[in-house]
Amino acid sequence: MAATKTLRASLSALLLLLLCVLPVSAYSRRACQAPTRNPLAGCPHGTLLVGPSQKFTTVQSAVLSLGNTTTAATILILPGNYTEQVNVTRQGPLTLLGQTSHPNDATKNTINIIWHNATGTATTGTYDNAYTSVLTIAPTLNASATGSGPSGTPAEAGTPFGNYNFRVYNLNFINDYLPYSAGPSLALSMSYANAGFYYSQFLSYQDTVYIGKLGNAYMYSCIVGGQTDFFYGFGTLWVTDSQVKLRGCGGGITAWKGSNTTFVNHYGVYIHNGVVEKANSTLNITHQCALGRPWNAQHRSIFANNYLDDSIKPSGYIQWSATDPRVNANTTMAEYKDFGPGFNLTGRLEASNITIEMTPEQYAPYDRPAKVFQYPSGEFGNVAWIDQHPQA
Repeated sequence: MAATKTLRASLSALLLLLLCVLPVSAYSRRACQAPTRNPLAGCPHGTLLVGPSQKFTTVQSAVLSLGNTTTAATILILPGNYTEQVNVTRQGPLTLLGQTSHPNDATKNTINIIWHNATGTATTGTYDNAYTSVLTIAPTLNASATGSGPSGTPAEAGTPFGNYNFRVYNLNFINDYLPYSAGPSLALSMSYANAGFYYSQFLSYQDTVYIGKLGNAYMYSCIVGGQTDFFYGFGTLWVTDSQVKLRGCGGGITAWKGSNTTFVNHYGVYIHNGVVEKANSTLNITHQCALGRPWNAQHRSIFANNYLDDSIKPSGYIQWSATDPRVNANTTMAEYKDFGPGFNLTGRLEASNITIEMTPEQYAPYDRPAKVFQYPSGEFGNVAWIDQHPQA
């Protein structure tokens, strides 16, 4: 009897997973996003429309109307600035589309979702980073919390996995609390979820992108801007063919906190085939920005095949601090075939106790998404939710 119940539970979980990773019925993303007299003409049946004079005037109101179901849904957002926080807790597949004539170009997006908040400042006081985020994808508030200490906020027993297949195309998420690093001010927070972001922008100054526990995030042809530790978290993030915009230098570009698990994990941040450069030519930050620093000694980040401008420190990575280095044999702060004026081989070799220049053999276990994205059980190959052909 116990074996039968276990089998039924496993089959139910498998069915839920299949339902949640299946995409919305085939449609032309370009046709749905194109500005037309009837905005929904090329969209999947049942697509919700958000706009200043529509039934839904905020993205959050459209999300809430869907309920916590496993039914796939699509929301199309008309051009404009939306001052709000968007919070997604549902498990069912959800796609957010920004209306645009340029669906393959993040620099021409016409929708900005904006919030103004930070924590740890004299004005705001101190509360968890989760409260500051423009976009949050997590099943519960507790699951989204960053917390403190070696392992952060522990998730409550029985916390369910959140959205299995969340996608965003051509939207900008901006936390503009202040035009410099004043305290954690997130543009994106996601935990216990799978999410893909395509041709989108995430802009802030400190802690721009947070990928929390059991978070799997994939970014393609995106723009991410920040100043201090602006890729950070516990989960797994793959960034490819994207622009990393340095809006100043503080801490590092990356700051990851590894976790002890009963299985081998590849949690970390992987930035591939991109451009890392100052946000504008007026910034005087030559050789001042670090690729990363270890939030704890199990930090894992790899920059591979990226163009680096002259903002990057000769050493590449740095310690957390002089008195608290947080670097040991379990720390992976690495590069593979980066190039450009920000790649200084002499400087990297002088900092070889901190920065790892990977060989092909060292890099091979991390060279594609299927090798790093894991199911909650620890099994690798959790990639069905990724749009493998995002060009519209």
